[in-house]
Amino acid sequence: MNERVLVVVNDGFELSTLVPALRLHDMDVIGEARSEGVAITLLHRLQPDVVLLDMHVAGISAIAIAVNLRKAKPNIGIVILESCADIRLRGERSIDIPAGTKIVLKKSATDLLVLCQAITESKISAQENHAVAWINGSVSIHEASLGKLLVQLTDAQVQTLRLVAEGFTNAHIGRMRYVSEKAVEQMISRVTQEFNIQPDRDRNMRVQLVNEYNKWLSASRH
Repeated sequence: MNERVLVVVNDGFELSTLVPALRLHDMDVIGEARSEGVAITLLHRLQPDVVLLDMHVAGISAIAIAVNLRKAKPNIGIVILESCADIRLRGERSIDIPAGTKIVLKKSATDLLVLCQAITESKISAQENHAVAWINGSVSIHEASLGKLLVQLTDAQVQTLRLVAEGFTNAHIGRMRYVSEKAVEQMISRVTQEFNIQPDRDRNMRVQLVNEYNKWLSASRH
């Protein structure tokens, strides 16, 4: 018997195309929601086996919603559609993802069979408290190199890089991270080394770093 699926997507066009596609692949979609509140209501009313989430718009976090859904129904299977290969880029933490969650990178979800398989497996993964599983499909040489760079950066380095990209000064970053401005400068220097950014009198080092970050973030979404 197919798992009963609740789809929670806040983009109306994506919701209107994804649900029929899943049904064509024999997925039993029993409900649709575009907000956390409606999702919680439908969770109690319809009692789905699996929730499929894609809510990374306007500051809404699919991970935070997944945590609340799991609290409401501890054994619910969770599948998250994710565009970013490293959620630290958006200030989120892997440790917060509920156990057993299947995270499908969107480029892999172009093959609906990959997504359907994740949905099918997610209920058992939740019940047996499996580790979080990232489903990435095949990766290119560029993506593999990008992944190695992501792994090399510490959480503190990624956080500092993200704050630089958001326009915060070193002094502000230091206050936010409870470290000295000198420590922030040293952290930024180490990150520029990781990106192999060379000193250039004609180009501001900070601007170069932000440009690299933006390219990195964009590359991890496609």
